[in-house]
Amino acid sequence: MATFLASRSLDDELLDGPDLDAPALQANLREMALLNRLPGGVSASLAAVRQLLREGAASPSPLVLDAGTGYGDFARRMAAHAEVIAVDSSRDVLAVAARSLGGLPGVRLLQADVRDLPLPDAAVDVAHASLLVHHLDPASAVLALRELRRVARLGVVVNDLQRGLLPFLGTAAAIWALARSGVTRHDGILSARRAYTLGELDLLAAEAGLRPMRRSLRAWPRVTTVYAS
Repeated sequence: MATFLASRSLDDELLDGPDLDAPALQANLREMALLNRLPGGVSASLAAVRQLLREGAASPSPLVLDAGTGYGDFARRMAAHAEVIAVDSSRDVLAVAARSLGGLPGVRLLQADVRDLPLPDAAVDVAHASLLVHHLDPASAVLALRELRRVARLGVVVNDLQRGLLPFLGTAAAIWALARSGVTRHDGILSARRAYTLGELDLLAAEAGLRPMRRSLRAWPRVTTVYAS
């Protein structure tokens, strides 16, 4: 692994800062939804969640939690198969998601910190988090994963970047080819440096009481992991 990827970057992403104005935020989230269409993105998350629902004897009206919903693109596609609680800690992000979703039936927006969800135990069938964990330091990531485990009856699906030279090069190529927003270009490259390796992610999940059940292809910059208690 290249020296600059040997350890995880601690630099802050612009999305996590206080100074991002509304147009810049909307442009960033819209471009992230575009990037989510690439292999390893929303389709991989959707497939993993639906398989878990099928295998785990989901409730008659399945309910899925989407933590860090962003533009709401996963929630939109998941709503064809289950009801969705789309969660984000940012009121501004949820405002963008609300406009994107346009009052889509079956999707409820909830402003909450993923580390302290205002939901009872086993409130949902599956908890899903895409491109969220790399935003969190290790201690916060464990708290978030523990909360997702607590509220999910069947399991937790984590879709995120993996840190490594080839994943970094793949992410950088996609960002520079498809993104025009300065925020997306800055944060996209930095995200690949802030990402955890799959081994690091599994250690965090284990501390949260989760074990890996299966993974999507490791060849892509983004990997989807299904965790169970």
